[in-house]
Amino acid sequence: MTQQQLEKYLWGAATALRGTIDAGDYKQYIFPLLFFKRICDVYDEEFENALAESDGDIEYAAFAENHHFIVPEEAHWKKVRETTTNVGMVIQEAMRGIEKANPDTLYGIFGDASWTNKDRLSDAILTDLIEHYSQHSLSLTNVPDDKLGNAYEYLIKEFADDSGHTAAEFYTNRTVVKLMTMIMDPRPGESVYDPTCGSGGLLLNCALHLKEEGKEYRTLKLYGQEINLITSAIARMNMFMHGIEEFQVVRGDTLAQPAFLENDELKKFNVILANPPYSIKAWDQKSFTNDPYGRNLWGVPPKSCADYAFQQHIQKSLNTNNGRSISLWPHGILFRDSEAEMRKKMIEEDLVDCVIGLGPNLFYNSPMEACLLITSNDKPDHKNGKILFINAVNEVKQEKTMGFLEEANIDKIFKAYQIYSDQDKFSKLVDSSDVLNKNGNMSVSLYVRPEEHSVENEISFQDAYQNWNESSSKLNKSMKQLFEILEK
Repeated sequence: MTQQQLEKYLWGAATALRGTIDAGDYKQYIFPLLFFKRICDVYDEEFENALAESDGDIEYAAFAENHHFIVPEEAHWKKVRETTTNVGMVIQEAMRGIEKANPDTLYGIFGDASWTNKDRLSDAILTDLIEHYSQHSLSLTNVPDDKLGNAYEYLIKEFADDSGHTAAEFYTNRTVVKLMTMIMDPRPGESVYDPTCGSGGLLLNCALHLKEEGKEYRTLKLYGQEINLITSAIARMNMFMHGIEEFQVVRGDTLAQPAFLENDELKKFNVILANPPYSIKAWDQKSFTNDPYGRNLWGVPPKSCADYAFQQHIQKSLNTNNGRSISLWPHGILFRDSEAEMRKKMIEEDLVDCVIGLGPNLFYNSPMEACLLITSNDKPDHKNGKILFINAVNEVKQEKTMGFLEEANIDKIFKAYQIYSDQDKFSKLVDSSDVLNKNGNMSVSLYVRPEEHSVENEISFQDAYQNWNESSSKLNKSMKQLFEILEK
């Protein structure tokens, strides 16, 4: 199959579910089923290879050493395909059987989809899905890792398009991911961490970046944490589908229960890439006040917005000698008054390397303008006491309701970061002291304007709206307090 034929074949399964379940739920059924088929086909291929190698020794061919994963006979795809009644239960039992046979690598990887709910998925629908995927072998010979991995990423993108408001929870715009990876430039043997890893795109691209450059990517140590069960499972499957086996992706709440610890402290990483959930209100601010891991480096974020809780978690998780990070945020993190003191402390410690202002619609189903915040614990001499601002708002191309970066845009932004100096109407190298004199306001348009403007210190509409919204909240709070006093 060509890449296009493979993608059409894999996506074809989703069409069978249209009208039976919500589009946002496709992924919790399609991905596990696809991974189940891949594991079984690869197991059969390995079995046949071992059989040929041993002149027909069946016992030898079944040895665990000859297989990536163990597939018990009763949990094989063939057994499921023979089933006509209670198909969902048989699928579920087969998946659990494979997880139990591979506890160190596959525990929980198939998620917790309700396969046995016949009101959602009848035996007929599940049989159609099984038969659809049975049309082709997904063995390594027939579909190499690179080809299947690309098709899997295609599926993730398609599901994001169909998932409405939930897409941002598991998908980061891949053109932005490429730019983030190029800027971080992970090296063989380094540790890379994503504290809110979604479907694993940022971590995976670090390995693929090295692979494309012809460097040793297998020594890269990948770590991720993701709060959503099915999304964390998708991330793990994503790694395996691309042939990446040295990684740890853990399900859990990064702020409440960070997964990676060493000597009762947060584990330190060379590189951190992140697209954290923005402005979440459902977080334990009270515990963060006395955080056992010392993540309140610059202060306690407001209850209504955990953005700087994530940013401080990132900073605390960086290798103190050479750690560097890049985070994708809405613009508000650069200028909001409620976070000014924390932001100023980050600047005073000379941690901010660069701020890149991007255009709108890079977050799924959100018109907000995005920015990249780059920090470093090991700034070279020419960067000390400096912050580079890049205004790349005009580099974002718009297509319907989605923004994206073309190759030329990515290269232009990346080169500006590498040059690290002034470029007319595109980048500006600013003394940290000048930023602190502006109350730590890092809104990119304060320092670089892509076009001439008569209004001094102009900021984007989105920035202005968020400022207005914050002021409105403060006014409502003050009015409430006033009325309480009058009532007394």
